[in-house]
Amino acid sequence: MAIMDMDQDKFKYKDRLVVTGGGAAGFFCAVNAARLHPGLEVWLLEKTGKLLSKVKVSGGGRCNVTHALYSIPEMVKKYPRGPQFLKKSFTHFFVPDTIAWYAERGVQLKAEEDGRMFPVTDDSQTIIDCLLKEADRYRVQVETHAEVVRMEREGDGWILHLQNGRTINTRYVCIAAGGYAQPEKFGWLKALGHSIEPPVPSLFTFNMPGHPVTALMGVSVPQAQVKIAGSKLQETGPLLITHWGMSGPAILRLSAWGARYLQEQHYSFTLIVNWLPDQHESELRETWSQLRLDMGGQMIRSRNPFGLPQRLWEFLLQQAGIHENLRWAEIPAKEQNKLIRCLTGMEFHVKGKTTFKEEFVTCGGIRLSEIDPNTMQSRLVPGLFFAGEVMDVDGITGGFNFQHAWTSGWLAAQLKS
Repeated sequence: MAIMDMDQDKFKYKDRLVVTGGGAAGFFCAVNAARLHPGLEVWLLEKTGKLLSKVKVSGGGRCNVTHALYSIPEMVKKYPRGPQFLKKSFTHFFVPDTIAWYAERGVQLKAEEDGRMFPVTDDSQTIIDCLLKEADRYRVQVETHAEVVRMEREGDGWILHLQNGRTINTRYVCIAAGGYAQPEKFGWLKALGHSIEPPVPSLFTFNMPGHPVTALMGVSVPQAQVKIAGSKLQETGPLLITHWGMSGPAILRLSAWGARYLQEQHYSFTLIVNWLPDQHESELRETWSQLRLDMGGQMIRSRNPFGLPQRLWEFLLQQAGIHENLRWAEIPAKEQNKLIRCLTGMEFHVKGKTTFKEEFVTCGGIRLSEIDPNTMQSRLVPGLFFAGEVMDVDGITGGFNFQHAWTSGWLAAQLKS
């Protein structure tokens, strides 16, 4: 990639696009704009010293590029914020287009059983190298440690003010700065007349300080139903017990759908876990007599008929007050009822959250009514485009946020009004 000395800028409102943000959406906008508009000069500014940092750590370092879901109506159900907006955007650039785009550049993607798609190399560096190669091929001018702090509209162009005091003149701007955790960080965009939906965290894990379940850290359950007491929020999927509480896809998805509600609760709430998501408490009670009959002489500790991890099974017995040396036929009625409740509706008090860089997504951003979903251009100011997480769009885990990044970046790159 060529690095240009921006102090040597001699051209006022030249046919130039400046993209702010060196993440997935910003890079996809920059490389596609440079390819589609040969006479256009494209600059990409990244405020930190790292490019494509989320791409690097996504999917445990494999990069969950997109999701093998080919129905737009079904796909948009994976986005707690922005489904109607995306329903229009995805008609222009969708999952098959993402797969084809990378394939044309020698990067093959594969789908796993759960639908997540990764490069066949299982290495996020493959995606990074592809994007960097495109930037170099189409002479995108890239600079790190270059943060835009203010923008001014002048005539048919923009003057960008950088934190280091420099100014840049440009015809077009694409904001792909990612999500901001603090509302005040959006100040330079509010100054342009845009409204901001307040940012709150999404995709976080639940902390259960002092709860004995944390002693089971590392135990995972392939399917569990989790819900927030007193709300309609509910998810089913893999669950992981950690040394601070609970994580895994089911918890992360629940946090995404409940992002604003849980923030209003100050991240203090009751989580109800059904370890047997295919059964309700009443159904388990109906079959319990047969279980006792079938396994009456067997030790309850060593005979777990539900396929739960052994450490979890022993923990549930302990929580129900059942001695591990009891036989199935010897379980007292009171303890039996406790075990059934523990299996199908165990309550955990959650106090706080933990957010990791690779999982962090912000709920909130530029109000979608102020952006054209077909072009990503501002409805308020011509020549201003948006891409990625800076908008009030966010998806659950599984490659959905990256698909939004590719789609919005590609649409912004068209520079259509």
